Amino acid sequence: MRRRLITSTLAVVLVVIAVFGVSLVLVETRTITSSAQESVDAEALRIVSIVDSRLIGGEPVNPDILAEQSGAKRYALVTIPGRPPIEIGTRPTDSVIRGYAEGERGETVVVEESRSAVTSEVGSTALIIGAVAGLAVIAAVLLAVRQANRLASPLTDLAETAERLGSGDPRPRHKRYGVPELDRVADVLDASAERIARMLTAERRLAADASHQLRTPLTALSMRLEEVALADDLDTVKEEATIALTQVERLTDVVERLLTNSRDPRSGSAVAFDLDEVVKQQIEEWRPAYRSAGRAIVRSGKQGMRAIGTPGAVAQVLAALIENSLMHGGGTVALRTRVTGNQSVIEVTDEGPGVPADLGARIFERAVSGRSSTGIGLAVARDLAEADGGRLELLQQQPPVFALFLSREARGVDEEPQERPVR
Repeated sequence: MRRRLITSTLAVVLVVIAVFGVSLVLVETRTITSSAQESVDAEALRIVSIVDSRLIGGEPVNPDILAEQSGAKRYALVTIPGRPPIEIGTRPTDSVIRGYAEGERGETVVVEESRSAVTSEVGSTALIIGAVAGLAVIAAVLLAVRQANRLASPLTDLAETAERLGSGDPRPRHKRYGVPELDRVADVLDASAERIARMLTAERRLAADASHQLRTPLTALSMRLEEVALADDLDTVKEEATIALTQVERLTDVVERLLTNSRDPRSGSAVAFDLDEVVKQQIEEWRPAYRSAGRAIVRSGKQGMRAIGTPGAVAQVLAALIENSLMHGGGTVALRTRVTGNQSVIEVTDEGPGVPADLGARIFERAVSGRSSTGIGLAVARDLAEADGGRLELLQQQPPVFALFLSREARGVDEEPQERPVR
């Protein structure tokens, strides 16, 4: 492209120089020739006027006097009737420009100048025009190279940006070139890069969330199936199988929830539900894991509470908090339900060392973890809570107290739930 731009620009300049240069040379040649002819004619008239004045005054007429008085620098031939011709200067031997004048007493003057002087002046003029044309060509080449670089370099950058987009690097460059058409292309590529980056981020986030969120119900389901395999009593097998089926339903709900959130994180289908059932379910599911770790999980607080939200999402949030306490906490884990204003609150606390001070404000950010974990669980739990119109907060760092706030279903005064400890 650079070569084409330079070649086209140079071709245009050469055409312009050829047209105007040749025309200028022709005009200058004609002007110089006309000027030389006028100068020769003027000198002939000057000499003939001197001859006339001397003849009238009876003064002698000779070459020296005429050359001195006229200042003639060209060859001149003066013819006076009845006298021999008078010559001034040296007669040119090549082609000449001739001037002629005739006096009142019949005398004539012919002035001749060699055309070589005119040709030399025309050549000098043509040389100057050629030098100017050469400078114009050099300037045109430099300008063409600069313009070609100005246009070709942005195109190279845009091609590299498009190649990076195709290779999976969607970082926008935010680089502009001062050319409206190229800047428009750059705007489109940057917008595409940002859109692709958002899509890739959403896909990676979905994969990370799926791997993390599916691990917990799969682990619980695996423990239930182990219980079924080890049980000898038919009633126990049925009971464990029923719980396993419930967990399969939860697993299905987790998958659907993840897919829904990947399309629209705010598309929760909130309903009024029994909060006690969700809390009881989570305690039953996690009790075997805590028993294996030599720890206990208990519940206290108000009962008979109903909240507005998605039961499956609330269960996932509680599962993330309980799992977080199992992995990073210590001692007994307690789930406490209470009411504050028009909200139902579920607090999850343990007797462990708590959240480090430097992580307190960032504990719900993705990839932030106090230990070698993924740092995804609490971030996903917060997103799920917010999708249902609730919120998840860290109320206390040591010992840790996480609280899930949900909108509370309106009840009458006589239906206020009672608080009592439950294990």
